[in-house]
Amino acid sequence: MRHRSVADLMTPQAVVAQRGTAFKEIARLLDEYGITAVPVVDDEGRPVGVVSEADLLRRHTGGTGADTAEGLMSSPAVVARPGWSAVQAARVMEDRRIKRLPVVADDGRLVGVVSRSDLLQLFLRRDRAIQEEIVEDVLAGTLGVSPAAVGVEVADGRVTLSGTLERRSLARIVVRLCESIDGVVDVVDRLDYASDDVPAPGT
Repeated sequence: MRHRSVADLMTPQAVVAQRGTAFKEIARLLDEYGITAVPVVDDEGRPVGVVSEADLLRRHTGGTGADTAEGLMSSPAVVARPGWSAVQAARVMEDRRIKRLPVVADDGRLVGVVSRSDLLQLFLRRDRAIQEEIVEDVLAGTLGVSPAAVGVEVADGRVTLSGTLERRSLARIVVRLCESIDGVVDVVDRLDYASDDVPAPGT
């Protein structure tokens, strides 16, 4: 199984501002490209901050007097790496309460931007693609389980598993791996097993 990374989901051609970009130009960029924030980069293309809609509104209502990106931006920029998982990027967005992350390479240069809407693409995977990944990658490829032993139904990202496996521990592994697949929103476990090899609590 291969989970899609930030590099797979990000927008590679990022809209950027420089330190000296004016307030009105930033507002125009946000409006023209339908985005909520813009990275501010230095002369070498490294993010030094981010100007968001909230930053513009704060200046407008708070009377800070700042009229360029350097005075408006939140700094330092919170960034992501291309190799991050979508879950890792989503957690950073949630923790920092931001909607977009500049993505930087090892040298610190901007290579793209990933947004909440980009991450939501994971949950728009077709049910057929999810089903094929479970059957071919999880069951046959990873666990060596015959696909005929497990029924896999997927509807709107909701996976229903049925059938009988040799061991209870194996059934647990199947469920856990299915829960980790990109695009799966829920797993209904209807699996049975021939032998219970899971110790009872406290034994």
